[in-house]
Amino acid sequence: MLASMAIARLHQGPLDGQLLPLEQPDLDRLIVPYSETQVVYERRGEPARTGEGDGPTEIAFWFVESQDDIDPNADGRDD
Repeated sequence: MLASMAIARLHQGPLDGQLLPLEQPDLDRLIVPYSETQVVYERRGEPARTGEGDGPTEIAFWFVESQDDIDPNADGRDD
């Protein structure tokens, strides 16, 4: 039997709107590399799209903190 695929939808923080595949759908926290630091996202709410035939299960994760200060202009651009 194949396990259904799950994805994390990231909210707020530097990775807002990103989707990441979840190998372990029961995780409560994600620590994700970002530039030269790491950012932490925490699971909130119930999974969405859990029925058969409606695509991968989607789990919301919300930004909690970054390991270091995040500089949006670290690449030297002033966009």
